[in-house]
Amino acid sequence: MNRRRALEAGLLALPAAAALAQGPAVPRRSLRFGTTPVFLDDQLGFLARWAAYLSNSVGVPIDFVSRRSYRDIMVLLRSQELDLAWICGFPWVVNRAELRGLSIPLYLGQPLYQSYLIVPAADTGTTSLPDLRGKVFAYSDPDSNSGWLVPRSALLSSGIDPDRHFARSFYTWGHRNVVQAVASGLAQGGAVDGYVWDTLQRVAPALVARTRVAWRSQSYAFPPLAVRASLDEATEQALRRALVGMTDDGVGQRLLGELNLSAFGSFDERAFDGIAKLAALAGVRGA
Repeated sequence: MNRRRALEAGLLALPAAAALAQGPAVPRRSLRFGTTPVFLDDQLGFLARWAAYLSNSVGVPIDFVSRRSYRDIMVLLRSQELDLAWICGFPWVVNRAELRGLSIPLYLGQPLYQSYLIVPAADTGTTSLPDLRGKVFAYSDPDSNSGWLVPRSALLSSGIDPDRHFARSFYTWGHRNVVQAVASGLAQGGAVDGYVWDTLQRVAPALVARTRVAWRSQSYAFPPLAVRASLDEATEQALRRALVGMTDDGVGQRLLGELNLSAFGSFDERAFDGIAKLAALAGVRGA
């Protein structure tokens, strides 16, 4: 599959609440926060509430910018059209020279998650990726660790050519979309972020019930939040305080609950060594 898809146009910005008169001494301007599609049923409503919360905490208006792929987000970070973004461990290890780590979220109290191989619920025989030879497979994003790099590396480690193994494969541009593709029969298997699948069990149980987890990978560093390397350090520190401080605030705790996260934790670059090894195995430059 050709990983160099053309970038799709389309920009969605959500205005945040006005900045408070008192706050950290950071530049008085809007900060643009990039995200890709998430699992929330009310994504726009949630992002508006989170923008208002962060704006109050940082003292600068926050504008969320949603794009469909990590590659789109990286283009905007490089051009300084974004100040920070919630990306994935794979684009982090490839582009870390252009970024600074801001936070690694904690899921179930740990900065870790897994890739899941999911199949239709009626498929009780598939237990691994090799079992899907000649089938249709759904990836989430060509720059996703759990949704592309992990399954591809697993096949390569087994001596299987990922480009010849499946009858057809395609990108859904979202982990929830992978679940929908498998649940509907559009694909006979898919690679999905385990955190997203687990969370969808809670918020969309009827959808997830039509799929089954056939295999779980080892644990990898959770998708991080990062800032562009040129962002001033005062703003970076204010953003980090706001994110980490969500656990000590009632509104922040409710927002974390909607994300099904324990907290936004500190950043440790060494946590991504495992993903860097997978990227090198897959022959990705810059890893």
